[in-house]
Amino acid sequence: MITARTAYMGSMVETASPARLLVMLYDRLVVDLQRAADCQELGRHTDASPLLMHAQEIVLELQGSLRVELWEGGAQLSAIYSWLHRELVRANVQRDVAATRSCLDLVLPLAEAWREAALAGAES
Repeated sequence: MITARTAYMGSMVETASPARLLVMLYDRLVVDLQRAADCQELGRHTDASPLLMHAQEIVLELQGSLRVELWEGGAQLSAIYSWLHRELVRANVQRDVAATRSCLDLVLPLAEAWREAALAGAES
């Protein structure tokens, strides 16, 4: 059964610009990592695991959509995505909240940078 929220979210994704989609992915990645870390700190690893797996999927999507040849920093960002994915797998398997928090610490400034870039692009 499709709920009103599901329909709204689907419509929002379908009509979003590529820059807005990127910001939405980063926003969800941040939420997943924050929630996973909170669950891990409470010892609720079975609740943290799906969040970490979803975060892994987002990172793979970000990496898969990255066109490294289009800009100078592309290869470095791809390497960051590879590292993030490995760390998220490790954080999940080893139930390592410190690894989850270090991923979050890396993702937060990236999310903000992409948000600022999307806003700058929308203004021009």
